[in-house]
Amino acid sequence: QVQLVESGGGLVQAGGSLRLSCVASGSAFSLNAIGWYRQAPGKQRELVAGISGGGTANYADSVKGRFTISRDDAKNTVYLQMNTLKPEDTALYYCAADRRTISRWEVSGMDYWGKGTLVTVSS
Repeated sequence: QVQLVESGGGLVQAGGSLRLSCVASGSAFSLNAIGWYRQAPGKQRELVAGISGGGTANYADSVKGRFTISRDDAKNTVYLQMNTLKPEDTALYYCAADRRTISRWEVSGMDYWGKGTLVTVSS
């Protein structure tokens, strides 16, 4: 019952910033854990950042200090602010939702997925 639509991807220079948005529809959005995942060509899909229904954030080591996840439940939106972007951040970024308020963030455990938004970071 949750639909997710990502936006904000694009081409940026290394060191630049980008903000991704995930707009969700469906009931009990505020109770869902929402995560941002990314997948680069030839690589596994991986968690970038996640936020619980209570607002607790979790980050991959590779993005700690550079990325910030936040949510605005009034707007049914989750954001991923990406700063100091690196070429290795280039990937298709997906928004995913867990029916639970607290998630283990495993790809296989997420219940709903958006179609993705492409982020390309040039060197």
